[in-house]
Amino acid sequence: MPDYFIRLADGSAVVIDVRPDGRVNPADQEVFQATAELCATVGWAYRRLGGLAPVFLANLRWLAGYRHPRCFRASAVGLVLDRLALDGPVSVRDLAAATGDPVTALAPTALAPLFHLMWKQEISADLRRRVLHLETMVWLKGETP
Repeated sequence: MPDYFIRLADGSAVVIDVRPDGRVNPADQEVFQATAELCATVGWAYRRLGGLAPVFLANLRWLAGYRHPRCFRASAVGLVLDRLALDGPVSVRDLAAATGDPVTALAPTALAPLFHLMWKQEISADLRRRVLHLETMVWLKGETP
């Protein structure tokens, strides 16, 4: 049985099976293939997703800790977005410093709005190749570094 059924904004549908690649045996592969064929008969897309890369998963887990609205501070968020709009890509360290007092810029309360914006995908970083750190470069959503 598939894991997810998603109806997209354009009305199309996607059925998704999630199973780490290392846990897919030949019998499972046959079931996935049959599901894909059945989905195609009704005009639905089908995808099987394997496990996430360890670095990407670690970064997502970290950012998930900042998903709660309590991490949003309008004044800091405005400063972060303004800095990125003016200067383009900048390190987490420099962006955090732009939110206020450089001495306290690296405190968790100063970093929380920045990580919250990353979770909400308002700002971007390369989360797939390296674990997030103070020298990670970030940029506005939709821009390229």
